[in-house]
Amino acid sequence: KMRPRSASSCGSRAVAAMAPGGEAALLLLLLLLVLPPAGAGLSGYFGTKSRYEEVNPHLVSDPLSLGPAAGGSLPASCTPLQLRAVLRHGTRYPTAGQVRRLGELHARLLRRAAGAAACPAAAALADWPMWYEESLDGRLAPQGRRDMEQLARRLAARFPALFAARRRLALASSSKHRCLQSGAAFRRGLGPTLDFGGDEVEVEVNDSLMRFFDHCAKFVALVEENDAAMCQVNAFKEGPEMKKVLEKVASALCLPVEELNADLVQVAFLTCSYELAIKNVTSPWCSLFSEEDAKVLEYLNDLKQYWKRGYGYDINSRSSCVLFQDIFQHLDKAVEESKSSKPISSPLIIQVGHAETLQPLLALMGYFKDEEPLLATNYARQAQRKFRSGRIVPYAANLVFVLYHCDHVNASREEYQVQLLLNERLLSFHHSNETTSTYTDLKDYYKDILENCHFKEECELPKVNVTAVDEL
Repeated sequence: KMRPRSASSCGSRAVAAMAPGGEAALLLLLLLLVLPPAGAGLSGYFGTKSRYEEVNPHLVSDPLSLGPAAGGSLPASCTPLQLRAVLRHGTRYPTAGQVRRLGELHARLLRRAAGAAACPAAAALADWPMWYEESLDGRLAPQGRRDMEQLARRLAARFPALFAARRRLALASSSKHRCLQSGAAFRRGLGPTLDFGGDEVEVEVNDSLMRFFDHCAKFVALVEENDAAMCQVNAFKEGPEMKKVLEKVASALCLPVEELNADLVQVAFLTCSYELAIKNVTSPWCSLFSEEDAKVLEYLNDLKQYWKRGYGYDINSRSSCVLFQDIFQHLDKAVEESKSSKPISSPLIIQVGHAETLQPLLALMGYFKDEEPLLATNYARQAQRKFRSGRIVPYAANLVFVLYHCDHVNASREEYQVQLLLNERLLSFHHSNETTSTYTDLKDYYKDILENCHFKEECELPKVNVTAVDEL
């Protein structure tokens, strides 16, 4: 059984609040101002708050580059019939809750800096202009609009036949403002030359597919709203790795360690990530952390993703089967239309959701699964883990299914083939280790999910009182 951890203080002793004076203070201040190396070393560890460029570095110099040849190309006799993409919204502002916590931390540093023996690091951060407002509440940032417009242009360049004029584009989104705006930005990125049956493509709100997790009572009760389900996350917050980071940050800010906790340190770290993603600047907040600290904080983020959206509990991924099945229903329809020599009614289906939409779907498909579960106690052993949320679902993450019709094939089962791209890179299929699969083989491999995963039944709360003891 899972039991909630006690919320005892992570730090066992106060770090002496020493205010350096004279030359030492000047040296520390100078170190604080030499920021680019600090931020540069941290950017690979921001988890779900990572820039898309972290997974595709070639986009830094050319946002429209298709990057190095991905390999695994199809024979010339294959024509794309349908593209189905599930996207995460672009770069966003912090949520109201994150802004509130940052405001509290900043106010604390302002009070500290006002003291007689002010601390250089605390003083530098107190001088930092707190420009985030709660009204921003997770909305799409201007960079987020660019993320989507540029992604649209790259996909159109990669699949010109599908994005040709007068092809129908179906756009769906979660009801969240950042997703609706991302959908609109994606459409804008395709430019006025593409006529998708009208100037404005309507973005359809579809929370049952893009926010399936909200509609799954079992997930909400046993994972989302159950503190005990986050046992490993809470234990790591109190563990030796986090304690070391806490003591170091407290020391840098000349604060007693009891005045900090893992959540406040995470807020400081995420502020570093937001400043980089939204403004492309290295924030003074970054100077509080080394690369080793960043790895610890990334693991904390990944633990949460693992237990809340990944492999931690079966219901996390099983709840996404409604979306998985919908994807294959549209692929099936395209195959049937092609066999009947009819035009494909939905050649382009673009859906915009969240990291929480994509992560469970990829877990359902068996991607990025480590041999050992992520635990509070195996941080060092998980240094080379596959499950790194920043590599899987950064801002503007995208999972793309492309269905092809192939001529001149040896057998009828080879007539329809599929490729899968994650963040514009080909993914190998589990059943073959190849980047191209016949549609028949792919459906055979996922037959159980396609036929036996019933959202309503999966998501029903058990009749008896149970704790969240879902199997790993």
